[in-house]
Amino acid sequence: MGSLEIRQFMCLDDNFAVLVHDPESGATLAVDVPDAVAVAAELDKAGWKLTHILITHHHADHTQGLGALKKKTGAHVIGPVKSASRFPEFDQNVGDGDTVRFGDYEIRCIATPGHTLDQISYWLPEAEVAFTGDTLFAMGCGRIFEGTPEMMWASMEKLLTTLPPQTAIYCGHEYTLANARFAVTVDPANSALADRLAEVETLREAGKPTLPTTMALEMQTNPFLRAGDPGVKEAVGLAGASADEVFVEVRRRKDTF
Repeated sequence: MGSLEIRQFMCLDDNFAVLVHDPESGATLAVDVPDAVAVAAELDKAGWKLTHILITHHHADHTQGLGALKKKTGAHVIGPVKSASRFPEFDQNVGDGDTVRFGDYEIRCIATPGHTLDQISYWLPEAEVAFTGDTLFAMGCGRIFEGTPEMMWASMEKLLTTLPPQTAIYCGHEYTLANARFAVTVDPANSALADRLAEVETLREAGKPTLPTTMALEMQTNPFLRAGDPGVKEAVGLAGASADEVFVEVRRRKDTF
């Protein structure tokens, strides 16, 4: 099995779109479609023919280009079963534990609700890559619009226990600098986090993306995954609390940061 080729590029204000190409089969997938014109231009630049589209969740900044791109390419669209009624473009509806094929690769579907109720994260274990939409961000997690904090913590735990440390993580937005500046307020003794903040500031000053990240790096520096860590608990004044209680407090603080 050969290596996948991945192109990540900006759309709209701070959305990432991603194209994944399997040279062996010639298959190409897009992860979300924030802007059909931008995705089509990147496909032309790469010389790839789009065969699949993965949708992580129903929000317009991830789906508003779907109709036009499907019409242009005829790609097979895979999306969350819980939002199937919203999108006539869906060819295949998936839920937690489902698998689909992309070339020679298996894509595992992981339900990660919280930001929205329909959110699906997609994991390609053979390629050691995952696409987490607006659930897991670099040093952050998605704002909770439709679920509950407890639901979002369960989703974070699911990713934490499912994805191996070496997994490359592609997220839906370039929120890393803002996330890092918040993270140091709730995990101030974390030297790895301080180092990462400095690195992210340098990247953004140079206009460079901060993604992808890795699961290992998030385990070290993401306070939303580290809600069970004694240092985070102490920093938010909940030394004797459970991890889910700490997560709720960290998310509350981020909402008003």
